Amino acid sequence: MTAVIDLNSDLGEGFGRWTLGDDEAMLGLVTSANVACGFHAGDPSILRRVCAQAAERGVAVGAQVGYRDLAGFGRRHIDVDSAELVDEVIYQLAALDGIARVEGTRVSYVKPHGALYNDAASSPVVAGAVAEATAAYAGSAPSEDASPFVLLGLAGSELLTAAEAVGLRPVAEAFADRAYTAEGLLVSRREPGAVLHDPATIAARCVRLATEGVVESIDGTTISVAAQSICVHGDTDGAVAIAREVRQALEGAGVEIRPFTGS
Repeated sequence: MTAVIDLNSDLGEGFGRWTLGDDEAMLGLVTSANVACGFHAGDPSILRRVCAQAAERGVAVGAQVGYRDLAGFGRRHIDVDSAELVDEVIYQLAALDGIARVEGTRVSYVKPHGALYNDAASSPVVAGAVAEATAAYAGSAPSEDASPFVLLGLAGSELLTAAEAVGLRPVAEAFADRAYTAEGLLVSRREPGAVLHDPATIAARCVRLATEGVVESIDGTTISVAAQSICVHGDTDGAVAIAREVRQALEGAGVEIRPFTGS
């Protein structure tokens, strides 16, 4: 059986005159775009441009929701009341979906960003709030949007459990350029070796993820990671070269690359 995988990337993370990454180049390589929603990065003009380019290329659009933390790029834990977090996720999701629809596409999945991603991976309370907000918005979607809404999260995480509990489709992802602990969690960015940079090493790792469902952790042990999508961070140094090498390696190994929203 041919292995199938989605490639996703965090895009739209500039702000005003400040740019981060090459969104246009990445959209030519990935199949799903996790687009910032203005809380950790992104402004209306940037988000509209990314959604328009994604629509042109047939790239699925996802809302990358985060804590309200522009100064910290959403990478700082913020203790938010659950009810308030539900409201903030709905706010972000609705804003990006409105922009996407203007450009002829729509938001079809949600993926938390940064600290919110990590908190939702380990905390049932945070995961439940993100899932509740996503389900509430999905329930308000026009009837012609027949496909089920997706929550994209770390394989084996509380977020995927919470998604299933509220009737959303959970999709597990792995990370091309991030180190894993032996427990299957991401190594903190504060730790040395947390982010990988060599394109060839990352590409070989992704082929193994897609074809064998395993990855080597930071301590050298092999852990199982059952994922339907692989994330290549758009803000990593050399992100475009990494994504290109990953895609070429996957295709060379006979892996089919397509959006998980269409499967």
